[in-house]
Amino acid sequence: MKLILAIISTDDTKACIAALNKASFHVTRLATTGGFLSSGNTTLLIGCEDKEVERAIELIGSESQRRKEAVPTTISTDMSNLVSYPIEVEVGGATIFVLNVEKFEKL
Repeated sequence: MKLILAIISTDDTKACIAALNKASFHVTRLATTGGFLSSGNTTLLIGCEDKEVERAIELIGSESQRRKEAVPTTISTDMSNLVSYPIEVEVGGATIFVLNVEKFEKL
């Protein structure tokens, strides 16, 4: 048995959970924050059999694509002038951990 921890963008949460549920995976969702932009993330907890791990990862990957997003940044040109302009960063995708589960009980 395995436990999959998938950290995804909040924007991708509904689509990922829907795809996983449609494929009969049970998912627990945790709201989390982190990363370079301190933006909202979601951590999904998915318990499954060893043979189902690759299918779950494929589903998560298909629904959590990387994309470009413009974010504001401010630089100082001298002691009194601050200039704000957007920079393009890559967001989305998924960070996935697969852990061995020694024991599982559903009460």
